[in-house]
Amino acid sequence: MKIEEEFGGVKKISYLCTLNIYIMEIKQAEFSLSAPVVSMCPKDTKPEYAFIGRSNVGKSSLINMLTNNKKLAKTSSTPGKTLLINHFIINKEWYLVDLPGYGYAKRSKKEVDKLDQMIRGYILQREQLVNVFVLVDIRLEPQKIDLDFIEWLGVSSIPFAIIFTKADKLTPNKARQAMEAYKKKLMETWEELPPMFLTSSEKKDGRDDVLDYIEQINKSLKE
Repeated sequence: MKIEEEFGGVKKISYLCTLNIYIMEIKQAEFSLSAPVVSMCPKDTKPEYAFIGRSNVGKSSLINMLTNNKKLAKTSSTPGKTLLINHFIINKEWYLVDLPGYGYAKRSKKEVDKLDQMIRGYILQREQLVNVFVLVDIRLEPQKIDLDFIEWLGVSSIPFAIIFTKADKLTPNKARQAMEAYKKKLMETWEELPPMFLTSSEKKDGRDDVLDYIEQINKSLKE
């Protein structure tokens, strides 16, 4: 169910999901197309879930883990390789969208501005977009660039959730502490926290939680 709430004068759109658990089975995951601008994205009306984060946050590995396909999204040791809006069709029902990472320091200002314009254009203009997953490296303290992007999503009334990556690099206790610290930081400016998921692409931790969340939204869109 899509709901609209107002916090501090800012209207926030979110999707209200029940506590029902939907086990999503990924039967098919295929590359669809890459687009340099939002107008060249797929023309159909299937719901889209975008994944974005700082360069080297582990986005490609997470996408491959979620789809159970190690070769779906290309992984690279060089941060910032994704330069286009990449669409992958999942189960012929919804699109997983791989957006370029932000915060890659080795790009020129012109390149950074062009990527920023493409990312924001897609997020603001794409009617099929139902949720943005912001990926955050759990090992790092809250980064200003992530917090600013999250704030922009909220002000722009874009539904989003946070996925903490690389949880296997910390002990379970340290990972939970880091997640709680992030929540505390967000509560300094937010009245309500977005959904959050703790994941490890290496161990496939959090996979079912993220896919269940997507499935709940998909079902709510059909109601």
